Amino acid sequence: MDKEKQAISNDLGTLAEDARALLAATADVAGEKVGEARKRLAAALENGKEIYGRVREKTVEGARAADQTVREHPYQAMGIALGVGALIGFLVARQCSRND
Repeated sequence: MDKEKQAISNDLGTLAEDARALLAATADVAGEKVGEARKRLAAALENGKEIYGRVREKTVEGARAADQTVREHPYQAMGIALGVGALIGFLVARQCSRND
């Protein structure tokens, strides 16, 4: 999961860098359509930064809440994890036996 988050973060960073490079490359290009496109791209980039910040904050808050809940109720958390793991194992074994 961390690798996926890191890959998404890297992709978003690359996209932002490419957008900034495009804005810099078209800075001296004249034209009404180019100017409007640059404004829309800058606004979209700014909006993307805000959304990324909000999603990151909510993710961190959710992780902290889950951590706190597990620390307050460790045995219940282990029981739930055991139950979910057993259910997933049962379903996977059932699916494998159907395929054979």
